[in-house]
Formats: sequence, C-alpha cells, structure tokens
Amino acid sequence: MSMSESDDGFELKPISTAAVPKAIKKAEQYRLINEPEQAESICLDILAAQPDDQHALTVLILAITDQFGRDGSAGARHANEYVTRLDDEYQRYYYGGLVLERQARAYIGRGKSRVAAYDCFREAMDCYEKAERIRPEDDDSALLRWNACLRTIRRGQLHPAPTDEREQPLE
Repeated sequence: MSMSESDDGFELKPISTAAVPKAIKKAEQYRLINEPEQAESICLDILAAQPDDQHALTVLILAITDQFGRDGSAGARHANEYVTRLDDEYQRYYYGGLVLERQARAYIGRGKSRVAAYDCFREAMDCYEKAERIRPEDDDSALLRWNACLRTIRRGQLHPAPTDEREQPLE
C-alpha cells in the first residue's frame, strides 16, 4: 500500500510543481482565516511535490502549532520533525523556539501545569537566544519573541518547579 493510499481505497491526488506558488498562498490564507487544518493539508501536498520546499515547511510548522490551543500540544513532536528539515540554522532555532513557545501558551490556555508552561517558555527563550546570535542583521524576530515570552512569564507570574533544598540521603 502506498503512503497516499489508505484502507478506504482512496489515493491522495498529487499537485503539480507549477501549482506550488499558488498553493502556498492558499495555505497562508487558510492560516489567516483560522483554518490551520486546511493549511496543514495544503502544505503536505506541496511537500509531496517538492519535499525540500522551505517556505512550505515554515507554513506547515505554523499551521501545526496554530492547532495547539485546540488539541493541546500533541503535535509538538510532529512540528519539530519539520523544524529539523529546515536548511537554515537560524530558522531551525527560531522555529524550534516558536514550537516551544506555542506549546507553553497552549498549556496556559488549557489550564495545564504552570510549571510546564514556564519550562517551555524558558526552553523557547534559549532557542531564541541561539537564533539571535546568528540572525540576519535586519531580523530581530527572535528578540521580539524572547521579549514576548518574558512578558508572559511575568504577567502570568510563572515560576520553575520549587527546588528541594533538603539534603538528599547518601546511598
């Protein structure tokens, strides 16, 4: 059975490489109207036609993370698989941070662990700092995201897990 075929007997219809630019625009439009599932599907079609399309990968990562608030952050591992396919080191750090940041925001939005949210924000900030060191001269996006994480931590009064300061017994 091919990857595009399932138990239902249907096969996905491939798009042509000539259609990719318009398809990317459609994916971006679906993200704008809050239909990330449609954007994700379109990006998967683009990547089937052009597996290394960097623009499609970034839109796909964003579309997956757009869904974190709806279904938790179960797609974080999935999104990170696409982050590893980005060619540019700066973009890998930046989008890796974005996945973590959006995961943290999903934790807060669903009333999940504030400690887990704090930890994700801090990991995101670490990624943004790595991106900042190698960013293009005219791109402060990583700094803007880092600042947004810090403001959210402060506003939400998020803190790391308390450390157990008692002495651990020797074994």
